[in-house]
Amino acid sequence: MDADVSDSAGPPADPDGPHDPAGGGPRNGSQDGSAATGPDAPGTGRDRGSRDDGRDGPKEPGSDASRDESPEADAPGDGPDGTGGGAPAKGGGGGRGRFGNWAARPEGGHGKRHWLRWTALGASFVVLVAAGAGWWLYRKLDGNITTDTSAAAELKAYEKERPTPVAQGDAQNILLIGSDTRSGENSEYGRDDGGSQRSDTTILLHLAADRRSATAVSLPRDLMSRIPSCHTADGKTTKAQFAQFNWAFELGGTACTIRTVEKMTGVRIDHHMVIDFNGFKDMVDAVDGVEVCLKEPVDDKDAHLTLPAGRQKLDGEKALGYVRARKSIGNGSDTERMDRQQKFLGALVNKMQSNGVLLNPTRLYPVLDAATKSLTTDPGLDSLRDLYDLVRGMRNVPTERVQFLTVPRQAYRADANRDELVQPDADQLFEKLREDETVTVLPADRINGDDSQETDSNDDRKSGDSELSPTPAPTYSGSSAADDPCDA
Repeated sequence: MDADVSDSAGPPADPDGPHDPAGGGPRNGSQDGSAATGPDAPGTGRDRGSRDDGRDGPKEPGSDASRDESPEADAPGDGPDGTGGGAPAKGGGGGRGRFGNWAARPEGGHGKRHWLRWTALGASFVVLVAAGAGWWLYRKLDGNITTDTSAAAELKAYEKERPTPVAQGDAQNILLIGSDTRSGENSEYGRDDGGSQRSDTTILLHLAADRRSATAVSLPRDLMSRIPSCHTADGKTTKAQFAQFNWAFELGGTACTIRTVEKMTGVRIDHHMVIDFNGFKDMVDAVDGVEVCLKEPVDDKDAHLTLPAGRQKLDGEKALGYVRARKSIGNGSDTERMDRQQKFLGALVNKMQSNGVLLNPTRLYPVLDAATKSLTTDPGLDSLRDLYDLVRGMRNVPTERVQFLTVPRQAYRADANRDELVQPDADQLFEKLREDETVTVLPADRINGDDSQETDSNDDRKSGDSELSPTPAPTYSGSSAADDPCDA
């Protein structure tokens, strides 16, 4: 039996295994294609030279050869033919070494990947910081605005008696109220008599539906008006009375002022804004001052104002004194002061548009911050988004179509220190605002000059009047934001 087993097993296997006839490294299989066995079979890890001689092609990932990390693996002379596994032959699969295929990539590829990864992380961080800062700024500005909920409730209670909008489209009427309160930080401008306040300046701003024009109508503080019965801050009810216009704000606040204006004009007030002294000053400073022109020097202790004659730029503090002064500039009348306020506001609008403030976020932010800090609005304008939409709608209005005028008025017959409306001019103006028609405003010297020129100009600019109208529409004395403050 032993002899039979020896005979059937054939000659003993060569310990080095079969060799390639060409003298190369050991073959990985038998000549008849059967799987190789013994110490030289692939994957045994005993023949380092067969891994890197460049003839057998790349090994399968995960083989013992690919995981051999000993320094000798790549040393020259290690292979059976003496060439070793140093530099791989051209086209061969060796040379992967410790990092596998990475060693065969262009030099610096690994570092480039790290650089790209860190760049992406850095960019993501910057975006997150910018987004966080933008959100913080938005919340800050949004939180600056004070919402006048009491006025909204008061107006809702009297909704049935309020005028209905006549003009269709996106036309808006906004009542701008400058408060003369002396409380808090405003105490330096006068005596604080228990926190009472009156409307130092009131402007009815009409924005045309096509946003191609804006008309600001000043309502004199001493204009005799019918003030309706209103509710005071402590819940009391005032009696309806015929008194000077700015009493309405003192008696019943914003809601009472709005109802007085609506009864006077028949114009529905869509929104309102109340701004105090400090808010005005900060806005002027935010645009780096506004230029004015004085024919004579000014020295007014009550207004805290001392100015030389000529063209000059006013900061916020001087600008406030300039628009509030009554006794030291011009003829000392409230009429002259309103004209001065209108021209200053026109110069402010021109400054903001010409310097690109409305289109430059970095320059617009200080203006919005200053405005919102001292701004009280109705719920329809109490967010930064609402104010931005309003400003965006006005930024394309040509400066020559941003017009300022005072409601037609004259000295009150019973008291020369008070004003009354001039009719029918005042009612015709109010009708144009209600119907969103163009209002023609010209300097006083042009109105008193060539009538034919005024009529032609009026015919060119009016939009709602019939061409067959027997009489031209009235032209009102005023100014525009495009006017030069030093133009005589």
